[in-house]
Parts: sequence; C-alpha cells; structure tokens
Amino acid sequence: MKVEDIKQRVETCTKCDLCKTRTNAVPGKGDSNARIIFIGEAPGRKEDEKGEPFVGAAGKKLENALAKSGISRQSIYITNVVKCRPPNNRVPTESERESCRQFLFEEIDAINPDIICVLGNTASNSVLGQGEITKNRGKIIEKNGKKYFLTFHPAAVIYNQELARTFESDISTLAKIIQK
Repeated sequence: MKVEDIKQRVETCTKCDLCKTRTNAVPGKGDSNARIIFIGEAPGRKEDEKGEPFVGAAGKKLENALAKSGISRQSIYITNVVKCRPPNNRVPTESERESCRQFLFEEIDAINPDIICVLGNTASNSVLGQGEITKNRGKIIEKNGKKYFLTFHPAAVIYNQELARTFESDISTLAKIIQK
C-alpha cells in the first residue's frame, strides 16, 4: 500500500467519534522512503487546523533537536498513533487508538524504515505495549523484526524544561545510530 492511499483513507475516516470534532484528519507526512519514522500521540490544535503532524510548539522542539543532530525534517516521516485531535488535547482512549492502529501499521509497512522513533508514553504503549519511557528512553527495542528507539514526546519538553537536554541527546544518539 502506498502512503498516498493511506493518507486519503485517513482523511475520510469515520471509525470513531473523533471524526465529529476534528477540523482536519492528520495523516502522516514526510519522505515515503525515510530511514526514520517518528510516532507521536495525537494531533494538537495547530495540527488539527492545518491537517499536518507536528506543526505546533512540539513540532518546533522536534525540528530544533533534529537540526542540531543533522537530520532534516524533509528526510523523515512523521505521524501519530491517533489521526484526529482528541477534544481539549486529552490522551486518546484505547478504542480511539485501536481505530487508528491499522493506519499506523500500514504507514510503517509502506515506508519500511530502518528505525522507528517512538515519542512518549502513549505512543510507546500503543506501539510496543509498554509505557515506561523514562526507563527505556535512549534505547533501541527490537520487536517483530523492527527496531524502535524511545524518547520523550517533545511536548513533555515544553512542560518540563529539565528534559530538554536529555531529549536533544536522545535525538543526537538516534542520528548516530542511523549514520552507522
């Protein structure tokens, strides 16, 4: 399946009630031959307005960390576990995550990256069945023949500036892994 086909299906999806409150569905975006996929939790207000992932404050934090590590935003693919904004930016429910799970796995299969960077507990729980980012961040976990790299969600850095250095260090580690 091609990324463009997945995008069209995401944009017209009505599998859960989030479709009733969204402005735009937010499919993944980026290089369809990317070596790295980044997976976040769900779109926020800016993402819902523009229909693109990581275009708000968290996206700026991620972009800055990528730039410092020599990774261009154009070279990656970025998506979320849930493709529509939950009301008031609440954490998506298990049933909402389940409704979008097929899209996420189709994106991963279509791109077939070398590594999948999982951003935050919700994404980690959804993709790997575990949420202990603090314990596992900065590490690679292999599951079902795929490599996953875990770090904080960039939104966490906004709310807790003490995480900024660690987040940037993790992205730098990821850049070194991908250069090998």
